[in-house]
Amino acid sequence: MKIAVLPGDGIGVEVTAQAVKVVRAVIGNTRPCEITEAPIGAAGVAVSGAPLPPETLELARGADAILFGAVGGPADEIPDRRKRPGAGLLKLRKSLGLFANFRPAFLFPELIGASTLRPEIVSGLDLMILRELNGDLYFGEPRGVTRDADGKRVGINTMRYTEDEIARIAHVGFQTARARRGKLCSVDKANVLETMQLWREVVIEVAAQYPDVALTHLYVDAAAMQLLRDPRQFDVIVTGNMFGDILSDAAAMLTGSIGMLPSASLGTGHRGLYEPVHGSAPDIAGRDIANPLAAILSAAMMFRLSFDWPQAADRIEAAVRAVLADGLRTADIHQPGTQKIGTEAMGDAVVAALRRMA
Repeated sequence: MKIAVLPGDGIGVEVTAQAVKVVRAVIGNTRPCEITEAPIGAAGVAVSGAPLPPETLELARGADAILFGAVGGPADEIPDRRKRPGAGLLKLRKSLGLFANFRPAFLFPELIGASTLRPEIVSGLDLMILRELNGDLYFGEPRGVTRDADGKRVGINTMRYTEDEIARIAHVGFQTARARRGKLCSVDKANVLETMQLWREVVIEVAAQYPDVALTHLYVDAAAMQLLRDPRQFDVIVTGNMFGDILSDAAAMLTGSIGMLPSASLGTGHRGLYEPVHGSAPDIAGRDIANPLAAILSAAMMFRLSFDWPQAADRIEAAVRAVLADGLRTADIHQPGTQKIGTEAMGDAVVAALRRMA
């Protein structure tokens, strides 16, 4: 197994270190494994002048899976967007053809009190947000800041999808729903955006191949409302790049903290990029208070999806549940009656739980 580790910036460095610790504990001496680390984001700019150094991209291309931390910081808004830390992640996803982003939102029973919603609303929550990654406003051209005839600044971003891009993520959505509870909700803004009209048309066309999956549609504003009003109605949500980015962060709060949400980005093969949904959080970086569980759970997704080793994934998830059942919490999910611990201590606790289960 070849794993590329790209910690990135901010708390990405801290949480990824804990995920690697758990990965090594799970593998032990059972299988040969090569783990190699490389810079990305602001760390990439610091060493090579680019947020995705050529050596990092080459490493990722040769890997079976990529464990990613987070990118970002003060340079996020510099004029040259090619040197913004986030540009490295966007280029990496595009270069590897990783177009399907799986963002599960699952509520551990032990964290029901950490959610900002009432227990009866979120109890039993288990949904999947499937976000298209290679199109939409993030990549559409033309883009940029220009000036109009009067010399006034004009910002331009282009929402763009081809029918093939929509069809391939729709197929993944239907296949994912078929393997779960058989319900797929496609989220768009077809009432005002032509791009989203095409999105809905293509999803409906693809649906003919999946008569066993119940398809519904929601406009993104209604979907945001329903996600907070009755989140358990959803099984799988499939949506575009920008809408998926927003809705998945909203779903994070249903589970108690964005520090609990893992994700997987896949293409047509088994190689995937695995990352916590949260960002680099520079305000808490280096303070040993970040929650590493999303990064650790992302590693579980890696074993299941890229390495076809569900037993390893099950062990990691069981270890996380055991740690939470023991009352251990990082600051973001801490409540009265539980024990607050730091980033490294949480990683150590998961490793200890794994060893008890061995």
